[in-house]
Amino acid sequence: MGKYRILLTGWLLVILLSACGSVKDITYLQGEGLLKKAAIADTFNLKIQKDDLLDIVVSSIEPELLRPFIQQNGSYGGNYNSGYDGYNNDNNGYSRGYLVEMDGTINYPLLGKMKVAGLTRREVIDLIQERLAKEGYVKDPIVTVRFLNFRISILGEVGRPGTYNIPSERITLFEALSMAGDLTIYGRRDRVAVIREIDGERTILYHDLRSMDVFQSPDYYLKQNDMIYVEPNHVRAEASAQNQFTSIGTWMSIISFLASMSVLIFK
Repeated sequence: MGKYRILLTGWLLVILLSACGSVKDITYLQGEGLLKKAAIADTFNLKIQKDDLLDIVVSSIEPELLRPFIQQNGSYGGNYNSGYDGYNNDNNGYSRGYLVEMDGTINYPLLGKMKVAGLTRREVIDLIQERLAKEGYVKDPIVTVRFLNFRISILGEVGRPGTYNIPSERITLFEALSMAGDLTIYGRRDRVAVIREIDGERTILYHDLRSMDVFQSPDYYLKQNDMIYVEPNHVRAEASAQNQFTSIGTWMSIISFLASMSVLIFK
């Protein structure tokens, strides 16, 4: 009995140690202490890129000054709308808006072509307000600019993979994963890739969500058209291989059965 008791105790220890290891594998932001403070560096600065679609709205305390814009775009009322009719959540499509061309410009009414690629949203606002006032089109204009096609794609081992449209211009890696239903139990927390394309260059940066270092990543704040990919762990890979082997075995059995039947029929 003593021998069996020792073996049972050993097995229980193995199970407990395995359980501890699995918890550490899936726990986010591991670190010492219950409270950890760190200064947030305000380095997030979203720049406008080629193929971005911008909604630009101009308003003024003197609506009659907006009449040239209203006539060109068929808008009505005290505010001039850039022509954006709203975002359609059903078909992921946009109606109107200002597309940033491949040369980085937009063609704005009366002001003509303006270089906006590489500028922030705030800088575009300042540029349009300054030109409208300086060139005498609108007195004391109020300009708002927002992105119409800020979207990210999330693939791999998450609850709801897909493409998501972001209503604001600031979203973190954790917020994006939360939108997609978080990682599944089969997702590797230490291999979450952010794929980004800027100015003809593609970068892939891997993140370990179990480490506090993820906050220091240059990709922690996502940008338009970023792609997130969560790699599967070995359990998922082995299950996939087993399913593939089972599928091949099933087809082999079917082919063997059909061959045997053919021999019997045409014998």
